[in-house]
Amino acid sequence: MLFGKLTAGIRMIRNIRQIIFLPLVIAIIITISACTASKGSIVILENPNGKGFTMDFKEWSSKNKCELSLNKGDVLQFEVVREDGEIALIVSGKNGSEPYTGNDLRSGIFTVTVSESDKYDIRITGKDATGKVTVKNVGSSAE
Repeated sequence: MLFGKLTAGIRMIRNIRQIIFLPLVIAIIITISACTASKGSIVILENPNGKGFTMDFKEWSSKNKCELSLNKGDVLQFEVVREDGEIALIVSGKNGSEPYTGNDLRSGIFTVTVSESDKYDIRITGKDATGKVTVKNVGSSAE
């Protein structure tokens, strides 16, 4: 009889530990996922002709990408308007080419010519960034 009461008490203690442990694990998971959530806002608008897009962001801290199918010799025109924060940009093809990488971009206009036909990812990273990046495929460069 004495051992029956002890066994029931041990089972009850184990159940209480499980009840305490589960909410603790859930709280830790929520805390970790909150640390990686993007901050601010970004709006991406594709041009109706499919040859470009505009990324407009405010106090944005995260990463995003858009894809464009380009032919060999196509020229991408980038217009960067940086009001605040940091902006990084990478243009990379699915086949491995990387025609442009830029960190801490300033406001301005520049072009990038792709050397092969491919689908290209234009990846943008912001750190408390406010501004706009416009990307246009202005056609083929003269060869």
